[in-house]
Amino acid sequence: MAFLVNDCHLLHNNLGIWAVFVDRAGEWKLGGLDHMTPENGDASTSLPSAKAVHPDMDKYDAPESPNCGEKWAGDVWRLGCLIWEVFNGPLPRASSLRSLGKIPKALVPHYCELVGANARARPNPARFLQNCRAPGGFLSNSFVESNLFLEEIQIKDPAEKQQFFQDLSENLDSFPEDFCKHKVLPQLLTAFEFGNAGAVVLTPLFKVGKFLSAEEYQQKIIPVIVKMFSSTDRAMRIRLLQQMEQFVQYLNDAAVNSQIFPHVVHGFTDTNPAIREQTVKSMLLLAPKLNESNLNQELMRHFARLQARDEQGPIRCNTTVCLGKIAPYLNAGTRQRVLISAFSRATKDPFPASRAAGVLGFAATHNYYSVLESAARVLPTLCTLTVDPDKNVRDQAFKAIKSFLTKLETVSEDPTKLAEIEKDVMSSAQPAGAAASWAGWAVTGVSSLTSKLIRTGPGAEGGSPAENNPVGGGTASPCAGCPVIDGVPGGKELTYEQDPSDLRYVSAELAKKKREERRKELEAKRAERKAAKGPLKLGARKLD
Repeated sequence: MAFLVNDCHLLHNNLGIWAVFVDRAGEWKLGGLDHMTPENGDASTSLPSAKAVHPDMDKYDAPESPNCGEKWAGDVWRLGCLIWEVFNGPLPRASSLRSLGKIPKALVPHYCELVGANARARPNPARFLQNCRAPGGFLSNSFVESNLFLEEIQIKDPAEKQQFFQDLSENLDSFPEDFCKHKVLPQLLTAFEFGNAGAVVLTPLFKVGKFLSAEEYQQKIIPVIVKMFSSTDRAMRIRLLQQMEQFVQYLNDAAVNSQIFPHVVHGFTDTNPAIREQTVKSMLLLAPKLNESNLNQELMRHFARLQARDEQGPIRCNTTVCLGKIAPYLNAGTRQRVLISAFSRATKDPFPASRAAGVLGFAATHNYYSVLESAARVLPTLCTLTVDPDKNVRDQAFKAIKSFLTKLETVSEDPTKLAEIEKDVMSSAQPAGAAASWAGWAVTGVSSLTSKLIRTGPGAEGGSPAENNPVGGGTASPCAGCPVIDGVPGGKELTYEQDPSDLRYVSAELAKKKREERRKELEAKRAERKAAKGPLKLGARKLD
């Protein structure tokens, strides 16, 4: 109305609830333009008045004569009638306007100005809006401000857009669902696609996504998420990893393996510990959707490198925890090749929580080991931890040992139970639905430990200062004396086929190995010099 009256100099002459159309986002659109006339035009050239066509509409006419007051005084009066009907229902008669009914208190003073008897005192539509948007006014709220900003978002500065999207997340919970789906969502998608909005749009995007059906989510949001994973923006990548739980159920396996996983694995070798940590955690969600190659080969290769060479103890610990939780998805060959080696390696870690995670990993995956493996490989490893310096590690080791001994004793007493006990050893990988109901860790206290490790930032558990650096951000320094390839300490690619005792990821062991190599080198040189001098002559003395 303000636009028609002040910019176009037109009178609507037919304003009422019948002239308002509501779109799917809940926005009101003004229609009913049949009786519109120029402000100063010739009335004889216009259509008959609305009252002439519909005689029962005279109750919406202003009480004064047509030439009294401003030209737009009649339209403003009808706006007051519209407000009354919005809150109270159909207007029975003009005198009912004196009864406020359910009109909000904040709107009452401005409503009264619209339906005042003095036509000259009625406000211009633009001034009515200005009064309602004043601090404390009826239209002074985050919903109206957000709506107006979205109308002009294309001409806003990048800094204003960033601030708007940051504030939008807090306000979305109070906005109507249809408004979020059909008004906010298209603008969020456009802002990311063409406006370089970056990671700031992710939080409101996922909030709006909760209102969508599975089909709508697949159609509107998943293509954008897939594109986001290829971004080089670290803030975008870590935000995606942190909020993956909100959208992973909508990702199809093909997209995960071909378009998402190849980008996610770069996080395993990132120099930022926070990204490495979040990448490990994300595997709990992605593992059910990975194909044979990505899960049993590519992912295991990265886990082996992290577990052996990452300088952050908590990241090594979380890698062990994650491996134990995704074990049901691995095929039988990979479980035979990886699990015992990985958990044995963890039990030799200098970080106490990693050693505890190794013990708990053995206990959680006990059904994947044959009786022979339990006796020859698992129990000897666990027994060494009964004298571990850390009390928690010792306690968990005793519990796990008792569990394995009980299984061996059962088979010893009744050999016919061997097949039942080993039924899962060579079982195929479980599908996503079946593995999701996996009971979890088998030893008491494991759930609380893994929950703490997965949800708490690394560094929360004990350990030496060198092993307990915070990983909230920044660039981690590789361990002294280790060459670096792709941001990961160590020069040789690691796999789980290697015996844990041969790994030299502790600086003391590296130094010992160098001293041994130096000693052999000196002995070889000494032998060469001796050979060059020839045999000793009779009676000669050699002082060495």
